[in-house]
Amino acid sequence: MRRISKLTRVAVGVASLALAATACGGTSSDNGGDSGGSKEDLGLAIAYDIGGKGDQSFNDAAYAGLQKAQKEFGYKTDDVEPTEGETDADKEQRLSSLARQGYNPVIGVGFAYGPAMKAVAAKYPDTTFGIVDSVVEGDNVASLVFAEEQASYLAGVAAAKATKTNTVGFVGGVDIPLIHKFEAGYKQGVQDTNPKVKVVSQYLTQTAEEGGFSSPDKGKAAAEGQIEKKADVVYQAAGLSGQGVIEAAAKAKVWAIGVDSDQYKQEALAAYKDYILTSALKDVGGAVYALAKSVHDDKPLTGTQVFDLKVNGVGLSDSNPKMAEIAGLTDAVAKAKEGIIDGSIKVKTE
Repeated sequence: MRRISKLTRVAVGVASLALAATACGGTSSDNGGDSGGSKEDLGLAIAYDIGGKGDQSFNDAAYAGLQKAQKEFGYKTDDVEPTEGETDADKEQRLSSLARQGYNPVIGVGFAYGPAMKAVAAKYPDTTFGIVDSVVEGDNVASLVFAEEQASYLAGVAAAKATKTNTVGFVGGVDIPLIHKFEAGYKQGVQDTNPKVKVVSQYLTQTAEEGGFSSPDKGKAAAEGQIEKKADVVYQAAGLSGQGVIEAAAKAKVWAIGVDSDQYKQEALAAYKDYILTSALKDVGGAVYALAKSVHDDKPLTGTQVFDLKVNGVGLSDSNPKMAEIAGLTDAVAKAKEGIIDGSIKVKTE
């Protein structure tokens, strides 16, 4: 049976790293794909999920972890973008290239890397691999997974306290089990807080290849439809598409709830920040850094590593001062967090 552990918090401040630089394009590669240098000279490499760097969300959080590792350990890093319409074979080639050059660890950001990582990890047993948001079996693979439903529950509590119409929305990027966790936790948090509040849900696409995580226009249209149905708080778990949700909410002067990173603080979304109530946080950067540190310390993590509320692997941001102006919101969120941690609140994943 695979070892399952819950990490202590190893990356204080990773989630708060300035992500504005990630929207500027380019990579942190020092070798431009050249295999020059010894293996010992190379460190962490990450391969991005759909949407790539600059999504102000999931991928940018991973890049923040890479930046922290690069600064602390002083080694070379690389970060590689996905290509549109790519296959598992393309992902396998990308991971193989990074391992062959001597990067260690090599991390695939997103569940889509699962099949490719299983194949590549077996070919490079001396390299530690990591995958975010999926479990891949392998003696040299660390599966970095999160209790997204717990952060989403807190987002639901906040939404139920903030709504004035008793209707709130949820926009999921792709109709898959991972995003179902976000929806399930959110709905439960809303209903446990105020059973009178209705949740309107919509998924943008059935598959990632259709652009569910990379199409702000789709997110904007979905949010506009929910706002027409009187939703005055809209929570999005849609990657780059979520920027469209936030834009639509700001235009209609209703609340948006961000995801993965603290989107209130992100420069690319500054024009909309007054309407970003909070964000359901997921410390992808902390997980990336944790794996990099374990390899640097010659104690590489393997197996399933779970990041939940107990270890601050997920949470809810409080950057927007307007949260404190909504009656009962802060106290309700704090009480819900305590209940989840002590086990008195069991959050659903479906």
